[in-house]
Amino acid sequence: MKSLVRWGATLGLVGSTFFLSVVGISLPVQALSEQQIKDKLDSVPVYLITNDKGLPLSRNLPDGQNGQKGGSVTGVYMSRQEALAFIKELRNAKNKDPKLEDMAKKLQVTAVPLGVIYQQLQQSKNQPNRLLFAFKPVDQELKGALDLLRASGQKIDQFKSVPVFAVRFAPDKGYVPIQLGAEKQQTIPLFLSKQDAQGLLNQVKPKFPTADIQVIDVDGVIKTLKDKNDSWLNQVVLVPSPESREYIRTLPKDNAPKPKSLPSKQP
Repeated sequence: MKSLVRWGATLGLVGSTFFLSVVGISLPVQALSEQQIKDKLDSVPVYLITNDKGLPLSRNLPDGQNGQKGGSVTGVYMSRQEALAFIKELRNAKNKDPKLEDMAKKLQVTAVPLGVIYQQLQQSKNQPNRLLFAFKPVDQELKGALDLLRASGQKIDQFKSVPVFAVRFAPDKGYVPIQLGAEKQQTIPLFLSKQDAQGLLNQVKPKFPTADIQVIDVDGVIKTLKDKNDSWLNQVVLVPSPESREYIRTLPKDNAPKPKSLPSKQP
């Protein structure tokens, strides 16, 4: 996937100390295009369980579920290790029938950019029997999100989406930007890992004691990118988790295959 090549550029974001900048940049106010939204989402790898033909493992949905006629749903893991653990569990399951056992041997984990999932959903939203995606957040990040929300006074029992962590100068102030690369490009990082957000917060706190971490969710991020015309959205960068960044480092940078539309049929 060509987007895998672009993933490498994100590594510099958290590979060294963050450089803080509080100087605002005046940008023209214009809504982001669908391609710009996809490009931002492409920085994050997600993981599908697929068979030897590259088709995602999915299950059929009864008519009327999720407001659509028929169709199927497949799991989208935010952690490659958790996806691999699921395959291992299937292979080690006892009392399997021969067909299930043969299928489990052929399963693999396939990484795709989050932007490809978003594009697929956009293109198929009015189609019957389409493939839906059930996101599976990392348990540790869910716990981190709930801890932060409860610490802020919110009474909440569960978090129903993929948590995203943003560092603010204060609860009523803007997001903390950082500078990237030799050109010191100013960006606003949205982290998929509480650990990364905490690292930036630790640097900000001595100068801005009221700084904190805001918990949002990936659905809210996408909706904001789609609906708002605020200039700062041009600066937003989604930062993959440490686990995903480590995986990205293992990928070839020049020979990554191009992304394809995901199939809508189950294997």
